Amino acid sequence: MLKNFKELIVWQKAFTLIKSIYRFTESFPKNEEFGLKSQIRRASVSIVSNIAEGSVRSTRRDYANFLSTALGSAAELETQILLSTELGYFNKYQSDKLLSDLSEVAKMLFVIRRKLLKPTT
Repeated sequence: MLKNFKELIVWQKAFTLIKSIYRFTESFPKNEEFGLKSQIRRASVSIVSNIAEGSVRSTRRDYANFLSTALGSAAELETQILLSTELGYFNKYQSDKLLSDLSEVAKMLFVIRRKLLKPTT
């Protein structure tokens, strides 16, 4: 498979999302340090890490499995962003930005995964 994951646009967008997540969660309450703040950060890192790891696997199916895991982490992250917004930890701008960027990454992951699983002729 691809040997330089950093060239993947989906990886680049997911990496940019992580940076936004880290900036926006910096102001979370101290009591969320090991709770929601940590969960959100880990889910965002999981997305980009699974894209990278999958891209260097030897088979298309292995790569697709890692993208499935990345999609699962994206769903987890979306839930955590929604909860953080409801709790008042994210303002509307932050929430809209994160959800929009996350949606774009998730759509790209879905398309790549589908192409990888398509039978080759």
